Amino acid sequence: MAESRIIETGRLSIEPFSEKHLTPRYAGWLNDPEVVRYSEQRHRKHTLDSCRQYWLSFAGTPNFFWAIVGLDPVVGHIGNINAYVDRMNSVADVGILIGERALWGKGYGLEAWRAICGYLLDEAGIRKVTAGTLAANKGMLSIMEKSGMTDDGRRIRQALLDGVEVDVIHSALFRKRREMGQK
Repeated sequence: MAESRIIETGRLSIEPFSEKHLTPRYAGWLNDPEVVRYSEQRHRKHTLDSCRQYWLSFAGTPNFFWAIVGLDPVVGHIGNINAYVDRMNSVADVGILIGERALWGKGYGLEAWRAICGYLLDEAGIRKVTAGTLAANKGMLSIMEKSGMTDDGRRIRQALLDGVEVDVIHSALFRKRREMGQK
């Protein structure tokens, strides 16, 4: 896994994922059909061992895997965020999961998203951050829009959601052109 510092926001500590985050609570999110409704994780059953294997798959790669933890100890570990990095093209594809349903709609996902996109573009040397989601995922579409992402394409009828064909919408954020030596 690529090295990263802990990234703090007003309410969150976004920290490199570690053994302490491997809990039944985390595995439970991935087995909650409502939490993974729009995620490809909905197609599999998860255990602590499968969660551990996923975390360990980041070892020796340029990719990032962070835990999203509330600064208030009562909040605790609420979700995860990852970035799959293509170093040759300086692109990172980011994904997020807020597992604690009681915290949905309270801005935690957007707060974590903005912090990670800023980190990748400003500190990690990434020139383009990408994301994709099912057209039915209103929460993620809102995060993409509110974080200033621009349209980066649409895959028509790409996925099945409850047996219905749905589009996958892609968005992107770029480091400022003048910093890349372009006009």
